[in-house]
Amino acid sequence: MSVIPTIVVVEDDQDLSTYLQQLLTNKRYTVFPATTGAQALQLIMEVHPSLVLLDLTLPDIRGEVVCQEIKKLIPKLPIIMVTGKDEKKDVIAGFSAGADDYVTKPFDSDELLARVQARLKEPEAQSTLTFADLTINTDTMEVTRAGRKIELTHTEYSLLHYFAVNPNRVLTREMILSNVWAFTPDIQTRVVDVYIGYLRKKIDSNSKHKLIHSVRGFGYILKEDSHST
Repeated sequence: MSVIPTIVVVEDDQDLSTYLQQLLTNKRYTVFPATTGAQALQLIMEVHPSLVLLDLTLPDIRGEVVCQEIKKLIPKLPIIMVTGKDEKKDVIAGFSAGADDYVTKPFDSDELLARVQARLKEPEAQSTLTFADLTINTDTMEVTRAGRKIELTHTEYSLLHYFAVNPNRVLTREMILSNVWAFTPDIQTRVVDVYIGYLRKKIDSNSKHKLIHSVRGFGYILKEDSHST
């Protein structure tokens, strides 16, 4: 039985958003709408879509910035920009931000659907992330360490996923905050330390070799080094 692709439509024009949702739903895609960049980033981490249709002109965050943040969270997630910006510099900026395709408004519906189908036919991003004896299934959001299943909250999973796609790289509290909490207002960097503590208890407490380490004065890193703290 084939899996129905899920598409997030990021568009603040309500009429166009409704049209796109109907167009895609008629082709049996599952569609989730978002009207702001912050809402889109949160939604993407919740539903892990197959593809994103992204407008460049949003009321809170520039589309190019949203695109960059999506690629940080899920690097291989296909993004098609659908925008009224049709100048050469805008197209270049879109692709530079990480877009996989660029469609200008007004667009031909059949052409847009063909581009969506083409992106969905491309090889899917790897559904399993592994690091040492840690395994993350990005389809089911199931996490295991040495075969032991670990139950995580949504935020803990998002935090671990961010580490897993950036292994052996020092991540500052600010980087973690902006990627995992996705521009949620009034969140302080102190919350990062709190959730790192939660995650360590679940990931490292029952294992001899620790994976999540502090880097004093900078932040945290996911690496194989039992001697670090």
